[in-house]
Amino acid sequence: MATTGAANQRMPVLFIGHGNPMNALERNEYTDAWRRIGADLPRPQAILSVSAHWYTPGARVTAQERPRTIHDFGGFPQPLFEVEYPAPGSPALARRVRDLLAPVPVAFDERWGLDHGTWSVLVHMFPRADVPVVQLGIDETLTPEQHWDLAVRLRPLREEGVLILGSGDVVHNLHTYAWGRHPVEPYEWALRFEQAVRTAIEQDDLETVVGYEELGRDAALAAPTPDHFLPLVYVLAQGKREDPVSYPVEGFDGGSVSMLGVRIG
Repeated sequence: MATTGAANQRMPVLFIGHGNPMNALERNEYTDAWRRIGADLPRPQAILSVSAHWYTPGARVTAQERPRTIHDFGGFPQPLFEVEYPAPGSPALARRVRDLLAPVPVAFDERWGLDHGTWSVLVHMFPRADVPVVQLGIDETLTPEQHWDLAVRLRPLREEGVLILGSGDVVHNLHTYAWGRHPVEPYEWALRFEQAVRTAIEQDDLETVVGYEELGRDAALAAPTPDHFLPLVYVLAQGKREDPVSYPVEGFDGGSVSMLGVRIG
């Protein structure tokens, strides 16, 4: 694909399983895949990121000219806290998002910035930090169905050269994660849930994905909280029937964190 001139070209949409924050510093099979994805994409005019780590009451969008790099974690090596991702913001995109989501009230946020769900991926995809980035918060008061209804209003952005990036994990259970242990095989319930989601996507059965909580015990273990799953809903809501779907990243970390990536278009 071309790497310039995306203004009049429908952009793909991406969901990335971001996994461990240390991926920001590491070169591994996942981060190498993120680099390949970034090189293969048409160059976006801007990026709208929906990160699992901005899960808050109400709809919010970052509106700064220069969003700060947020180190929203603890217990990691000091070099991770020294990472900066100085991408510009885009108040114009923030206003466009607000207009598209109307009449839902969207607050312009000057205090948040880019959390690690966003920058730990973008440091590999766009290492020059030269593409404007805006984050859209995930309103914790809404149901998955309401998030879908909100997300579909963002569809015009693809035609405007905006890359919509969802960053979370299809499977994300830190209580069962193999912290500090040797690599382990993924749990059976994790494999079953990820496969159920993939099958539903491939069959265009998006109601099953949005209603993932109905998938029983596997869903309760794979997505015990909605924050890491909902970015996938935002991404799938941008798709059209003619869009190809691919999985540019696959694998599990620690047995219970899916690193699956989904590309639409």
